Amino acid sequence: MSRKGATGPDESGKRATVKEVAARAGVSTATVSRVMGGTYPVAEATRLRVQQAARELDYVLNASARGLRSTTSNTVAFVVADVKGPFFSLIADGVEQQATAEGRLCLVCTTHNDPDRELAVIKLLREQRAEAIILVGGAVQTPEYTERMVKLAHSLDAEGSRLVLCGRPSLGPDVPETVVEYDNEGGAFAMTSHLLSMGHERIALIGVGDHTTAAQRVRGYHRALEARGVPFAPELVLRGDHRREEGYQATRELLRRKEQFTALFAVTDIIAAGAMKALREAGVRVPEDVSLVGYDDIPLSQDLTPELTTVHVPHEELGRTSVRLALNREQNPVQHVTLGTHVVVRQSAGAATSWHDDGGTGATGGHSPQ
Repeated sequence: MSRKGATGPDESGKRATVKEVAARAGVSTATVSRVMGGTYPVAEATRLRVQQAARELDYVLNASARGLRSTTSNTVAFVVADVKGPFFSLIADGVEQQATAEGRLCLVCTTHNDPDRELAVIKLLREQRAEAIILVGGAVQTPEYTERMVKLAHSLDAEGSRLVLCGRPSLGPDVPETVVEYDNEGGAFAMTSHLLSMGHERIALIGVGDHTTAAQRVRGYHRALEARGVPFAPELVLRGDHRREEGYQATRELLRRKEQFTALFAVTDIIAAGAMKALREAGVRVPEDVSLVGYDDIPLSQDLTPELTTVHVPHEELGRTSVRLALNREQNPVQHVTLGTHVVVRQSAGAATSWHDDGGTGATGGHSPQ
């Protein structure tokens, strides 16, 4: 059977050989071994040619593992953008607990939001025979990225490993993957509906990015407005990443432009913390002048003053379920589950109040940031 465009394993799971890489690069098998092993000097042009051929053929240098294709390293890998964010660390705790209960070692790898680094990390973990590779958090939404991840899922499956998408949508039908989502869009719909039920119609949304997580929350926001017949106001939606500084700057921008809004929905609690600081500096009271809500229900949400109304995400259960399903596929034939979310009502949101640009006393009046 021929390979699929010579870019990965064929339907039987057969992998590229060193001879095929050598033929593709126009060199000897010994040269391929030298380049891939990094143990002997090779001309730069030759090295690049061999590496390109290896990438195109999805070649993995792991001779011993090829002879033991069904053997894995009893290791679970947790791949995340960074380890500083509470959202990720809470899920990591669930992964580690379940991995320990299953008798596996847990590794943590970071990508720094770099898709190329993510690819390199996954390939390295594949060479190390990780039993499950758990990708956490939103993913970029491009056809190229999706195609690449589909190939990796098939490649991992052929070698006895498992790609796990935690908090990410499925790559598509017939992809060998484990998907553990949470009702991201539903949580945003519920929170926006909660604000609408209290009379808020001008609801600003900040922290909107390009990843799947933010996109799903934006859809929930839109859907709630449509359900209530409230017009969408594009001027109230500000882009940004998931940093506290982004929430601070986005809120300052809304105030500088004197946009009329009675509620502010931050797409994460971290962003909400930055927004609260900007509102406080501008003399805008929460919730008397503006209601402020977040998403994720990390511990920080209860440390803010007032405590933050937010959407609860079952972080630990996401991690536990990801490991449990991936390592016990025979007992769990359903490999795509969605966990629930819900609104946690605290003190930062209240009924909408009349809010006018009064030239100095209103939230859009003379309190523009300096």
